[in-house]
Amino acid sequence: MTRPILYSFRRCPYAMRARLALQSAGIESELREILLRDKAPEFLRASPKGTVPVLVTDQLTIEESRDIMNWSLRQNDPENWLDMPDEGQALIDQADGPFKTALDRYKYAARYGSDPAQERERGAEFLRDIDARLTEPFLFGNTPKLADRAIQPFVRQFANTDRAWFDAQPWPNLYRWFTSFLDSSAFLSIMQKYPVWKAGDPVTIFPDKARNDASKPSFPRHD
Repeated sequence: MTRPILYSFRRCPYAMRARLALQSAGIESELREILLRDKAPEFLRASPKGTVPVLVTDQLTIEESRDIMNWSLRQNDPENWLDMPDEGQALIDQADGPFKTALDRYKYAARYGSDPAQERERGAEFLRDIDARLTEPFLFGNTPKLADRAIQPFVRQFANTDRAWFDAQPWPNLYRWFTSFLDSSAFLSIMQKYPVWKAGDPVTIFPDKARNDASKPSFPRHD
């Protein structure tokens, strides 16, 4: 099996969570950083929809971040991210649906013609629920699961829309969970900067160093 190709964009929360899962699974890929305003033709041939992330394997092309996460962890799940109740999948559904809709209409209010304060409050309803659920360090115990890592990049995007407002909210459990994510080696390592990829460039391997060498799948170079 050849090494998969990952088309990514560093700041996109969907791409972040795909990288988090590939890293956790210890699956090496050839990372191709995409410039969204000038997309490489090879990227558009792989996925005409033109949104990141996209993972190209020998057998299939995976065009949705949640599918990339699940595919990666089914290959290898050394941190047991998939070991969570069905409630975790329901939380991801909420984050990807109503919360993300409110987030977009809050962050890009001028584009949508929406009321940012109203949309922020809609998003805050979900975050209050997360705060109430966080009676342990993570949503389902003492270690992160798929739900934690699938949701946290979008909480980051929401928080950064107005960080002063976010930091002032009475959400101690959420704030602890969120800031521990930002400080984690997992997040810091996936946020390394890479040059925009173009055909003929040297191969960029992601992750740079597998976090669990003993269980890392081995893939030959993709020429």
